Amino acid sequence: MKKAFMLLSIACAVALASCNKNEEQKEEDSVFSVSSPIIVDTTIYKEYVCQIRSSQHIELRALEKGYLQDIYVDEGQHVKKGQLMFKLMPMIYQAEAQKAQAEVNYSEIEFQNTKRLEDSNIVSKNELAMAKARLDKSKAELAVAQASLGFTDIRAPFDGIMDRFNVRLGSLLDEGELLTSLSDNSKMWVYFNVPESEYLDYMKVSKSSQSQNVKLKLANNTLFDQNGKVETIEADFNNETGNIAFRAGFNNPMGILRHGQTGNILMPVVLKNALIIPQKATFQILNKNYVFVVDKNNAVKTRLITVQAELPHMYVVSEGISTGDKILIDGLRKVKNDEKIKYEYVKPSEVFSELENVHAE
Repeated sequence: MKKAFMLLSIACAVALASCNKNEEQKEEDSVFSVSSPIIVDTTIYKEYVCQIRSSQHIELRALEKGYLQDIYVDEGQHVKKGQLMFKLMPMIYQAEAQKAQAEVNYSEIEFQNTKRLEDSNIVSKNELAMAKARLDKSKAELAVAQASLGFTDIRAPFDGIMDRFNVRLGSLLDEGELLTSLSDNSKMWVYFNVPESEYLDYMKVSKSSQSQNVKLKLANNTLFDQNGKVETIEADFNNETGNIAFRAGFNNPMGILRHGQTGNILMPVVLKNALIIPQKATFQILNKNYVFVVDKNNAVKTRLITVQAELPHMYVVSEGISTGDKILIDGLRKVKNDEKIKYEYVKPSEVFSELENVHAE
């Protein structure tokens, strides 16, 4: 009997110790971390969908009619200014040039003979003038024939990259027919549309500063390794969208960017005296953002906030809270509205220092 009583006492003591331990653990777990928002000057980036274009992108067309005799380049090839790319069959144009040269030679002889006769007062000055006019006309016709012959050689007007060919060797070309296009990708023009309100904000800043530096995010979500600058703004707004087009220039030394690419422009916006809180201190209900604010009675109250911008692990808040508020920064799922809690206040500098370290990693 005594043995059974002793076993029961031991079991009760173990159970009591276990309960005390659980209560102590629960007591420790119920202490929440609370902090306050901070006000700092910061920079956010607004994203705009953009189109990437070569600073020089032209169509190469046949200037004369004829057969495509030779192709000296390939699709996608880099070419130099003045490099021969295509040649039309020149026989007809060579014959025209030879004919025009013969006319010049004949007119030159006729003019010299007439000049000697005029010097001897055998013919009038008017006849000499007519001979001179015929010579000038034949020289002009020769120049036209030589130009037409020159048009059978199609050369690169600048350094660039060849596009796809629209014709093949031996094709019969009409005057003006498209051969291919040529792009100079050493510098790229990036176009993006800005809403009217943001345009007005930009103009306020640009009056006292140089052209805005911008970044380019490519289709694979990586940043292009060169920064660009806003170079020009179009004259008119689009009445249907309320946007106006900006153009930024980017150097492209490695040739990564190509005509026709897409991406996103990241334009920095400086926010003065921005109110910042940790993202982990917020929760969403029906796409609206809330925080728990601890009142003077240590009760948590749900507070609706307006998020102005998003930073890594942080939010910029425009409405809903102030620096004097104490907000819950952990254990948000463990509390309910109007519930009293025990908390430990953490300095904002410590909270945001940890967030910056997480972002750096």
